[in-house]
Parts: sequence; structure tokens; C-alpha cells
Amino acid sequence: MRQNGVALILVLWVISLLIIMAGSFALSLRRESSVTAFIKSNSKAKAVAESGLAVAEMMLLDKDANKAWRVDGCLYEILATGAKVRIRLLSETGKIDLNKADQRVLQNLLINAPVDEERQSKLLGAILDWRDPDDLVNINGAEKVEYEEAGLNYVPRNKPFDSIEELQLVIGMDKKLFAWIEPLVTVYSEQPAVNFKVASKDVLKTIPELDDDIINAYILARVESARNNLPSPPLPMIPSLRSVSAGNDNAVTVVSEAILADNSRASFSVVIKKNEGTNSNPFQVLRWQHTLSNNKSLFSNEMNDFLVKQYAQPELSN
Repeated sequence: MRQNGVALILVLWVISLLIIMAGSFALSLRRESSVTAFIKSNSKAKAVAESGLAVAEMMLLDKDANKAWRVDGCLYEILATGAKVRIRLLSETGKIDLNKADQRVLQNLLINAPVDEERQSKLLGAILDWRDPDDLVNINGAEKVEYEEAGLNYVPRNKPFDSIEELQLVIGMDKKLFAWIEPLVTVYSEQPAVNFKVASKDVLKTIPELDDDIINAYILARVESARNNLPSPPLPMIPSLRSVSAGNDNAVTVVSEAILADNSRASFSVVIKKNEGTNSNPFQVLRWQHTLSNNKSLFSNEMNDFLVKQYAQPELSN
């Protein structure tokens, strides 16, 4: 009897162990299945979002004024089977060029930055010292000695910025401030002034002569003109803005975001530039980001105000 009891206990232990192993195996399979489904949906969302770039390039090349997309931040939506794509185009001339903007323009930018006045002044001097060709220190600026005293293992390049990301190396810059400033600046416009007719709302806020009421009214008028296939409205008649050069729109930021029926999402931001001459590829990619600046979704309620047109997929071929 005692041996039978021991055998029964062993059988029960084996059965329990098998049940645990089976449960663990089933859980592992479910996890692997979920991971596989996620990867599949995520890959599909990325592919759909990237298709937005091809559509944007096509619409930028369209010579029909009624079809051409604006490069002033207006938003376009494409409805496809099981997916939506939103695309936003922003001309680089509507941003502040880190290399060409003068001290006044950079100062107006930093006045609006989420940092105190003392830090604004130091950042202005440090940016000017980074891009100028000499070792002379601007007021509240920073050259080699200041970087060494701060314990940094690099010094200012004393050359123009090669990229926006290089701004993160300027003494006094941090991740939070860079995230704020990134959508407002460029190194691709090659213009000392901003083309305010295609500038975003946030860039327009850096102009002291424009208050929120003027900016909001102008942005609304610009969006309405796009919705009705009308020319972009004129700028407010402010003397300091009359001489602003329009520049050209060869370099454009394309922001594309896709959302699938299962709520999978993917987005990216890319700067493209028109190739001159008879190049087989009409555009070249200058910069590519897999995440959006400030993580601002194109499907947010705030961005709905900029939506000007919606297309069913076949309409783009007509």
C-alpha cells in the first residue's frame, strides 16, 4: 500500500509538471503569435507611411495649380483600404536657417524658447560662436576655453552647421530645448530671411510684430485658400516684413503618418530636394527621421484644423 501511495504521488507530480509545461508552451506560442502579428502590422504601417513620400513627390511635380499641394504646412489625407495616410509639406525656406539667419532673427527665435532670459542670451552667443570662423568670443558666447572648462571633449567647429542635429553639441543645449527648436530651424534654405508665406504657425510666433490674433487669422485664411484652390493670401502689411525674400521651395520637409484599421501606426519625416537638370530621380533625400518632431501626431485634434483635402486612393491617378 505504501508503495502504491508513493507511485500515485509521483504520477500526480508528473501530471502537474506536464500541465505546467503545456501551459508554458501555450503561453509562449501566444506571445510569439502576438509579437509576429505586431511586427507584421508595424511593417505594413511603415510601408503605407512611406508610400506617402511617393505621393508627395508626385504632387510636388504636378503643374496643375488645382492639384498641386501647398508647402506651407497644409495637411492632406489619403483613404486606402484598411488604412489612412496624412501628409504634411513644409518648405525649408519657411524655417530659420541656422547658418544664414542674422543675430536678430536668432534672438527672436530664442526669446520664445522655454528657457530663462539668461540662458537665451548664452545660447545665442554660443550658436554664433559655433558657426563663425574665428576664436573670438561673442557676448555671453563660448569658444574653445569655455567648452574645455565645461568638461566637454570637443570644441566649436567654427564652421557652418552641417545638420540640425549638430545644434545639440552647442554648449547649453539639452534634449528638451532641442526638441522645441528642431521643427523651426533648417540648414537647407540657404536664405538669411524666412519666407513667411510658407512658414508654420510656430515659426510665425517668433516674429515680434505679429501677435497671436494676426497669426491665427492668417493661418486660417491660408488654409481656406488651399481648400478652395485659391492663391495663398498676402501677408499682413507690417513694414518689417515687406522686404522678406520668398526664396525657392526646392527643399521641402515631407511628414507622413499612417494608421491602420487595427490602430497600428507609423510615421517619418524626410527632407527632400529637387534635383537640377535631367536626373532620373527628380528628388534627393537630405535628411530622414523615423520619429516626428515633438511626437506631434498628424491625426491629433490640433492638426485637424490644417486638413485641406481628402483623397480616395484612385483619385490620385486621375
